[in-house]
Amino acid sequence: MAPAFHSRLPLIRRLVISHGSRLAPIRDTLYIYTRWQVIALLFLGFSAGLPFLLVFSTLNARLADVGVETATIGFFSWLGITYSIKVFWAPVVDRLRLPLLDRLLGKRRSWILLAQAGIATGLYLMAQVDATVMPQTMALCGLLVAFSSATQDVAIDAYRIEIAEERLQAALAATYIFGYRLALLVAGAGALYLAEFWSWQVSYQVMAALVGVGALTVLVAREPRVNHFAAAKDIARQVEEEAAKRTHLPPRLARFTGWFYAAVAGPFLDFFRRYKELAIAILLMVAVYRISDIAMGVMANPFYLNFMGFSKTQVADVTKVFGFFMTIAGSFAGGVLVMRYGIRKILLAGAIMTAVTNLFFVGLAQYPPNLATLAVVVSADNLSGGIANVALIAWLSSMTSASFTATQYALFSSLMTLPGKFLGGFSGVVVAGFGYAEFFLVAGLMGIPAILLAWFMIRQGDRLDALAPDHSDAPDTAHAARS
Repeated sequence: MAPAFHSRLPLIRRLVISHGSRLAPIRDTLYIYTRWQVIALLFLGFSAGLPFLLVFSTLNARLADVGVETATIGFFSWLGITYSIKVFWAPVVDRLRLPLLDRLLGKRRSWILLAQAGIATGLYLMAQVDATVMPQTMALCGLLVAFSSATQDVAIDAYRIEIAEERLQAALAATYIFGYRLALLVAGAGALYLAEFWSWQVSYQVMAALVGVGALTVLVAREPRVNHFAAAKDIARQVEEEAAKRTHLPPRLARFTGWFYAAVAGPFLDFFRRYKELAIAILLMVAVYRISDIAMGVMANPFYLNFMGFSKTQVADVTKVFGFFMTIAGSFAGGVLVMRYGIRKILLAGAIMTAVTNLFFVGLAQYPPNLATLAVVVSADNLSGGIANVALIAWLSSMTSASFTATQYALFSSLMTLPGKFLGGFSGVVVAGFGYAEFFLVAGLMGIPAILLAWFMIRQGDRLDALAPDHSDAPDTAHAARS
């Protein structure tokens, strides 16, 4: 038996080597989640998500709990406008060096740390204010938190894009989303539990202390090695020379004119000059990619509660708790798939999956309520949403120029939600006039433009790669499989 066993050793060795070589690419792909950049984005995602609910639903719950009038609570929703208009001050984050902090931490980390200081200060002040006595003061403190939070978003997005090469962007987006959603749980359910067992003051003090998670990450992480000023300096110099020559402005005023023009107009000039006629198609792609998903989401809870008749607890268990884990699974799967197959292919797959899963709700509306069926449909919807979102973030990140990262990504992030939110406002009219099944059918069909444009981007892959910005100064640079 010994000779027979030894005669089989070469076969066994070949099988082990064969299976090991097949598993190696998967192992190497999963290894990206151990990179320090990816881990850092987990904690920065937590830092970005923490203040969001504390100036929205959690704040509304606090105001209602202490007896603030409903009309006054409604006015507090205006705090959310800061997140929609962050593109207006993103050029300042791109171009302005902060005194002292810039020398100590670098451009991106200094802005993130300054924003975190504003968030922590605002949350601590909100903990001390009695909203029933001083609602205006509470609103001003909330505005400080919201403005600082939106500024932090701009700086973290730029940091994420610049800290690693394109092939890591999907993994960075996946861990960022996980950290962000974890923070939403802490700032939502966690803050309510603290308020219930202690007080709102303690709750907001704890939230202010948790900002330290992001601050510590900023101090420990590294600054991107990217030349932020190359293209911007060229534009500023040209404008400065023209301003001094044609208008005879004093040198300092001419220099400020050049700086201001490069900061505000530079990101848009750079984008359109680089992509030329493809720029319009890219912006259309950004605008329509999430229309189907966002429009459907507006009517999701009314559908579950009013039409299907599920209880609030059942909806919370399936869509919030279970859906949370399925979204995270989709995000991590998206990071692996982009690493293996390239951004644009997964972008197309995500667009198809989003449209198809919306059609699943058409079937759900045709049959009696069934919790297991709801869980299956919600699983598919959240998985596809996680994959599509990660692919979109990675693709948008690859489109930005190192000289205008913050501004260009802020433009993209505003554009990718605005059309869907606008059309979502008409969702109730469609449901009232036709019904839920017809509404979900329309929402699914609204995903067709995104599918066609994603296919067009694949066909234009070589041109897009040739026109893509040069991130060769970024650390650990490697050629990315974009196609």
